[in-house]
Amino acid sequence: MLTEPISEKQFQLLRVLETNVRFSQRQLAKSIGVSLGSINYCLGALVYKGFLKIDSFMSNPEKPGYVYLLIPKGVHEKSKLTVPFLERKQKEHVKLQNEIKMLQDDLDGDK
Repeated sequence: MLTEPISEKQFQLLRVLETNVRFSQRQLAKSIGVSLGSINYCLGALVYKGFLKIDSFMSNPEKPGYVYLLIPKGVHEKSKLTVPFLERKQKEHVKLQNEIKMLQDDLDGDK
């Protein structure tokens, strides 16, 4: 079974789920800045890829919920992707700093 590579949003979701297994889908969506539908899609994709397991639990008999568990394959994938993710973010940071400096120079030149 070949699957497509993990997306940046899926990677961010793995990071959040590593420490917040009882977040609701709404909390997960808010934490990575996507819609509820996108979270549902990402969770399904991560389950399909074998990185995540979803179990139900009952914290209150009136309110069923879910626990999102990273399985070893998901932890490994997250670890493997952390370095390239960090490198990409550092490049974006440098590019943004350069853009800010150019804008500041433009403003200073207008004075």
